[in-house]
Amino acid sequence: MRLSRRAVLAASGGALVLTACGQEAKPAQAGELLRSKAKLPAPFQVPLRIPPVKKAVRSDAKADYYQVVQRTASLEILPGLKTEVMGYDGLFPGPTFDVRSGRTTVVEQVNELDVSTVVHLHGGHTPAPSDGWPLDLIMPANGQHAGHHTGRRMSGGDMTTGKRTYTYPNTQRAATLWYHDHTMDYTAPQVYRGLFGLHIVRDDEEAELPLPKGDREIPLVIADRAFDADGSFLYPAAKDGPGVESAYMEGVVADVTLVNGAPWPVHEVDAVRYRFRILNASNARRYELAFDKGPATFVQIGSDGGLLGEPVEHKSLVIAPAERFDVVVDFSQYQPGDEVTVVNKLDGNANVLRFKVARKASDDTRVPATLSSYAVTPRPKGVVRREWRFRRGSAGDHRGWTINGKGFDPAVMQAQVKLDQYEIWSFVTDVHHPVHVHLAPFQVLTRGGGKISAYDHGWKDTVDIRPAEVVEVLVRFTAHKGKYLIHCHNLEHEDMAMMAAFETI
Repeated sequence: MRLSRRAVLAASGGALVLTACGQEAKPAQAGELLRSKAKLPAPFQVPLRIPPVKKAVRSDAKADYYQVVQRTASLEILPGLKTEVMGYDGLFPGPTFDVRSGRTTVVEQVNELDVSTVVHLHGGHTPAPSDGWPLDLIMPANGQHAGHHTGRRMSGGDMTTGKRTYTYPNTQRAATLWYHDHTMDYTAPQVYRGLFGLHIVRDDEEAELPLPKGDREIPLVIADRAFDADGSFLYPAAKDGPGVESAYMEGVVADVTLVNGAPWPVHEVDAVRYRFRILNASNARRYELAFDKGPATFVQIGSDGGLLGEPVEHKSLVIAPAERFDVVVDFSQYQPGDEVTVVNKLDGNANVLRFKVARKASDDTRVPATLSSYAVTPRPKGVVRREWRFRRGSAGDHRGWTINGKGFDPAVMQAQVKLDQYEIWSFVTDVHHPVHVHLAPFQVLTRGGGKISAYDHGWKDTVDIRPAEVVEVLVRFTAHKGKYLIHCHNLEHEDMAMMAAFETI
C-alpha cells in the first residue's frame, strides 16, 4: 500500500499534520493536503451566512412541491475573488428544505449544468426510484454533456434529460438530513464544487421541547476547500477518467475551512443557549470540534437519525464526513465582549469559526433530561449477520477501493435483505472509513468488540470506523423495495469504487 506523504500546514491558527493514510488507532485525518494558490483571508473577517429556506411553489393536502435549478454561479467566497460554483439554485450550500414528518416533499430538479447529476437525500427513508441510484442520471437539458459522463460505465440507469422529479415521503423522525450529488464516479468533484444542502425534518415530539428556536437555531455546514490563484476551486481530478490523481486516493483534504460557505466566519450571539445543527460536508476531512476557552461545551441532543433519548455532554465532538450532530451550546456564562473560537483539535487546534458574545438577553429555553421516546433496541437473537469489509484493492479499472474485495458493479447485488427484519451488520476496515447505509438508520452495538464510543449514540446512518476496527450495527429496512447502497463516505474512496449494492425484498 502506498502511504500518503506527511504534510504540515501552518494555516490560520494551527499546524495540520496529515497522517499515513489514516492508519492510526484514534481519529485522524485520512487524506492528502491540497494547498490553495489564492491569497487567503485572515480568519474571522467574514460573517457567518445562513442558507435560505426553500419555499414551495405550491401545496396540496398531502404534499409540498418545489423546483430547484442546478446551475453555475459566480460567488464571492474568498473576499475580493470570484468562484464559479455548481449549486442548487446557484447557491453554496444549496437552499435548506424545512419540512414536516409524514408530509410528502416533491422536488423537481432541473439540470442546467454541462454535466450529468444525481440527487441523493442522505438519511432519507426514500423509495428506490427517488433515492439517487448513481446511474439514474439527469442529463443536461441542452443534450450536451462533459465527455467524462459517457461510456459503458455510465449506462444502465433510469436516465432523464433536463429534469427529474424526486418524491420524499418524510416518513421518519425529526432529524437533520442533507441532500447532495451522487453521480457514479463523479460524486466527489461535484459535491466539492457545490452540489449539497440541508433537509430538516420536524415533528410534534421535537416541537414540544423547550429548545432554542428561530434565530437561535443555526445550521453549521462545515466543508474544506482549496482555491486557485483566481479564486476558482482547486481539485486534483484524474486526467484520464474518473477519480483523482494517485497522490490523492486516500482523500482530498484542503486548507480552507468553510462554514455555510464562508471562510473561517464570525457570528455574533447573545449570552443565551443556541441550537446548532452541525454537518460535516467535507469530502474526506474529519474534525474534532472544541472551544478554545471554557466553560462552553457541546450538549448533544440529536444524531444523524434524530433526537437522542437523553442529552450527552461533550467537551469536543469528533465528526467524520457526512455525520450530523445536533447540539445546544450555552453562552450565558460569557460576558458581553467575550470571544470564543471553535477549533479543530485533529489539526492542531486549527480555526473553524468564532462567536462574539454581544449582549445579555432573556432565555426561557432548557435542555430537558428526557428528549424523546428513543430507546436502545435490545440485541435480537437468531438474526441474519452480514460482514462488509472495506479495503484498498487493485488500482486497475480505477477500482482503488473495495467492499468485500469488489469494486462497485451496479449489476451485482452483494446482498438481498428482507424488509421488516433486523439484521446485524459488521463493518471491518483497513484504514479510516466513514460508512454510510442508504434507506434505514441503524444503532451501533459494539466498537472494537467493546462498548460504543461517546459519539455513537442514537439512530445513525453514517458511522466512522477507525483503522483495523470492527463495528457492529443493528439495522432494519422497512416499506421500500429496490436497489440501495452501502459505501464509504470519503468521497474519493466512493468514486474509486468503494460502494456495494444491496436489494431490499
